[in-house]
This record gives sequence, structure tokens and C-alpha cells, in this order.
Amino acid sequence: MALVNEHFLKLPGSYLFSDIAKRVNAFKVTHPDKKLIRLGIGDVTRPLPPACIEAMHRAVDEMASESTFHGYGPEQGYNFLINAIIKHDFASRGISLSPSEVFISDGAKSDTGNIGELLRWDNSMGITDPVYPVYVDSNIMNGRAGVAEADGKWSNVTYLPCTAENNFIPAIPDHRVDLIYLCYPNNPTGTTLTHEQLKCWVDYALANDTLIIFDAAYEAYIREPNVPHSIYEIRGAKKVAIEIRSFSKTAGFTGVRCGYTVVPKEVTAADINGKRIPLNPLWNRRQCTKFNGTSYITQCGAEAVYSPEGQKQVRETIDYYMENARIMRQSLVEAGFDVYGGVNAPYLWLKAPDGMTSWKFFDKLLYEVNVVGTPGVGFGPSGEGYLRLTAFGKREDCVEAMQRIRSKI
Repeated sequence: MALVNEHFLKLPGSYLFSDIAKRVNAFKVTHPDKKLIRLGIGDVTRPLPPACIEAMHRAVDEMASESTFHGYGPEQGYNFLINAIIKHDFASRGISLSPSEVFISDGAKSDTGNIGELLRWDNSMGITDPVYPVYVDSNIMNGRAGVAEADGKWSNVTYLPCTAENNFIPAIPDHRVDLIYLCYPNNPTGTTLTHEQLKCWVDYALANDTLIIFDAAYEAYIREPNVPHSIYEIRGAKKVAIEIRSFSKTAGFTGVRCGYTVVPKEVTAADINGKRIPLNPLWNRRQCTKFNGTSYITQCGAEAVYSPEGQKQVRETIDYYMENARIMRQSLVEAGFDVYGGVNAPYLWLKAPDGMTSWKFFDKLLYEVNVVGTPGVGFGPSGEGYLRLTAFGKREDCVEAMQRIRSKI
């Protein structure tokens, strides 16, 4: 008899965005004539950069010829893309990496969920709260989160609240934890840490032998000068941090799927006897066993992001989304809402009015102005009473949604 992994049974009944989809579908059935504007799930709407399309077309043509056909590629990724990443994303910021420290994948979500396989189930963990649901759910699946408590928290998780009261800057834990997840610019709040604030986390990790998983999927949206684009800008971070990035929100690869993870050769964890074990070869072994590599065509498209034309086109797309964010933020502030984010990230974190719960505010927007957001409580206990809006929509939809909200809410 096959036995189920009982940790899966601890998961909430459905994924946050599945719950949203059910409510939206129910609304559409009962209100078929209403035009919905979706500003909830963080999918992009702008097309791929032309430079990427051209590169992928060339790659497809290569696959049609015996002399240029590509079969299985390296599980770690092709050197042409890895070298472009190192040159443009890290060397340009004074960060030195070797090609064997960069692993190409099918996106940040996969790597974020899979990286925990390198660590024992009984490591303690800390997360900022609210937080991207994958961080917690993937750790529930392998038993690391502990057991669910009455307040919706998990017994083996140290929650680091990010609220208006602390300016969305999580406090350093007053005890040591083995593993910490950080995402900056932050999803869902859209807030950031300065260089000095991030240094505090690296210093904590160095002093407490803590591993940091740093999600930098939105670094390309940073506008302010004292916000680090990579945790490796902080001295000593390569000893304690793994960084995960994505092409999804920068170059529109949400449907193409490509990202990468940096596992420095310096970063280690201990075995049960205290021996230090480098994580780089373990991640390499994991990828070689469970992953066949990102497609050649996709990687050619990703490499084109770093061409002069690609850089210009990507910047134009990001500017488009950030102008959406500016318009939305200004409109909501003028309407009297408390709004956070939207300056260095494409997310706005909106305080529900009149003490409403997140889901009640979600329903109010859905039924009264036909705008879809994401309930903040779905990102963790500290998200209760908030709603996340994204700036990834079409400009005209963002403008219309703000007009609806200002006139009726």
C-alpha cells in the first residue's frame, strides 16, 4: 500500500489564487454583462521585447537544421546566457561570480519551492509577514513548517511582521533561526530595504550561521539609489545567501518561463556532525537529477534581454508598468486611501477602509466597481485588512479602475 505524504494534507484547501478565481468566476456567471478589470494576479500584459522574439525565431530556425539542431542542453544552463547574466546583472555592480555559481531554470517560483530540498526538515525558519505564499506552502509540504496553530500561523515558523507601524521593515529576530526568506523589492507590499537595512540581515546571518533565501525577482523595478539590487552588494553575503531571479516580470517571460538561481561556492550548511557542506554542488546534483534544463529556444530569448536593443526595450516595458503604478498610487492617495509600495515595485499595498477585512474589501471592489485585487490576508496574518493591486495591467484599464474606485468607494 502506498502511503501519502501527510504533510500535503496540512496545506490549506486551495491555493490563494484558486480561491480568487472561484469568486471571480461566480461573479461572471451572475453578472455576465459587467466588464471586469483584473489587477490581482501579477501576470504581465505587455508583449515580449522584439529582440527576444527575433532571437527565439533564429533559435527555432536552428532547430530545423541538422547542423544546428540542439538536443539536451546542460542542466545548469548554456554558457552564453550565464555569461551575459554575470556581466550585466552582477559584474556591472562590482559583484564577482563564476559561471558554475549560476543555474538557469524555468522560473523563480520553481527554484523558490525546490531550494528547500537541500536542507533537513527540522531546520527552523523565519519569514517576513505578509509573504509570497510559495515560501510557506513549500515548507509545509516537506514538514519544515511544523503544525498549524489556531491563529493561522505555523509552529516552526518565526513570523517577522511587516506593517504600517514598523514602516514595513521587519525586525531582526531576537533568537537564531536556521533559514530566512527575504523578498525585496517585496511581493506583496511593494516596499524595499535600504543598503543599511539589508546589511543588518547579512550581519545577523553571519553571526547566527543562518541561510538567507533572497528573492530578487523585482530588482529591475528599483528606482531609488540606496536600494540594493542584489544581496551580494553587501559584504559577506556570499557566505550566507542564495539569490533567486526571474525574467518573468522584467522581460514578460511569465508564459515562456526562465529564471536563475545563484548559489555561491562559499555558502554552506552543516551536517548532523557539524561538518560544513557546500551547497553549490548539492544544488548542481539536484538539478542534474530532477531537471533537464531550460529549453535552448527560451535561453536564446533570455540572452537577447542583455543586448543593447533588449535592454532598451525591457526598460521601456518596466517604465510603462511603473507609470501605471504612479497613476494608481496618486489616484488612490487623492481618494483618501493609505497606500504603500508602487515606487520601487509594481505592487501597491492598499489599506482597506473602515476596518474591513481583506476578503470583505475584495468583495466590495468586485461587486461595486468590478475590479479584482488580491486579499492581503492570503499572504499571511499581517496582511489582514489590506489588498494588493498590481500595475501590470493595460494603461487604459488601470486608469479606468482608479476612476471607478474614486467615484464609488
